[in-house]
Amino acid sequence: MLVKLSKQTVNEYVKDDPVRPHIPGDWRVENGREVYALYEDQYAEHAPVDFEGPRAIICVAYTNGVAWNEDYMDKQYENPNTAMFYTVWSYDRGAGREIVLQVANHIKSTREDIHRYVTLSPLTEMAERFHLRNGAQFLERYDECQNFEYML
Repeated sequence: MLVKLSKQTVNEYVKDDPVRPHIPGDWRVENGREVYALYEDQYAEHAPVDFEGPRAIICVAYTNGVAWNEDYMDKQYENPNTAMFYTVWSYDRGAGREIVLQVANHIKSTREDIHRYVTLSPLTEMAERFHLRNGAQFLERYDECQNFEYML
């Protein structure tokens, strides 16, 4: 189950962000930015719940164009056309992939102004493998990050 997190809830999980823990929780939910959590569906009548908390968390900034650094996400939020996935972390194997795809599909079905789904990923081989393995296309490499795009 996908849930948009409140400012208070985001602040509880910021410390777990492996990519951008320096970004305050308040910033993540202001000026065209949102945070989503993926929870285990708890509607099964007889199945035990494996995770009480979130399985994964993703932060999204809605920008006008593709961001190549964190500052861009703070300045280009008017007239957005791009969903920038700037950090994702998982508490459960496979949940990172699941949350990226679910949030992208959720945005596609709820926001007519967003036409691109792009990452602001760290310059690591792990990030590169993750996005390429999950269907994204490499866009560009910069001094501080690299971009991948999910085509929906």
